[in-house]
Amino acid sequence: MKIAAVQMVTSCSVQGNLERAQELIAEAAAAGAELVALPENFAFMGRADRDKLALAEPLDQGPIQGMLSGAARAHRIWLIGGSLPLATDDPERVGNTTIVYGPRGERVARYDKIHLFRYDEPTVGGGSRAYDEGVVLRAGSRPVAFAVPRDEHDWRVGLSICYDLRFPELYRALMQPPCDLIAVPSAFTYTTGRAHWELLLRARAVENQCYVMAPAQGGVHENGRRTWGHTMIVDPWGEVVGLQDEGEGIVLAELDTARLADVRARLPALGHRCLGT
Repeated sequence: MKIAAVQMVTSCSVQGNLERAQELIAEAAAAGAELVALPENFAFMGRADRDKLALAEPLDQGPIQGMLSGAARAHRIWLIGGSLPLATDDPERVGNTTIVYGPRGERVARYDKIHLFRYDEPTVGGGSRAYDEGVVLRAGSRPVAFAVPRDEHDWRVGLSICYDLRFPELYRALMQPPCDLIAVPSAFTYTTGRAHWELLLRARAVENQCYVMAPAQGGVHENGRRTWGHTMIVDPWGEVVGLQDEGEGIVLAELDTARLADVRARLPALGHRCLGT
């Protein structure tokens, strides 16, 4: 199965971002991708954390979800919709939510980001820039995976978002039964990405013996933030099979059932676990 991870440099304009996402999805589909994934916050990156509250959409309503459903249906693809602000019962909190659509435009999965990012990023001059997603986000609590049916192999895909990448226990939970592919839509800061992004992605692929796709934000944004980018696809042996450093574009790769089976057969580490469930 061919997959595509989309890299964006999202602005403060929802309409502009949706139009650009549609173009990149179409490019990926034209290149033969059957599953496409967008980055975290693909539709909006505001100037302040609270800006996203006004854009929160109820489940299955609104222009962001409408675009995703329509694009999946138009191109007959599986579409992992990065993340978007989903309304909750608290007007001061939204979910950071991945919604997955099937080839008929139907919603097939929903995952709410479990781990909320907090970090004081050093800045030039000795100061810092504070990030705290808990100010406006409500954390999820449930691991989520879905299946992409294929004639020769049903691909089990696990969902996660950005900061989740630092918590291997989430991925262990997703490996019961084992996932073949893990998606990590992200918007890593430049500082944390430079230090840890590739290291963590390759570790998750190796320890879970599965493919990992990580569509990312990559560049300098309208709000002044700089994200690390380096959208990446990693195979079950930890080898990087697709990469884009900065700027918008798509990263394509072919998932190989034989490669997956060979890695797991030669080193059956998933069956050697002694701790946990």
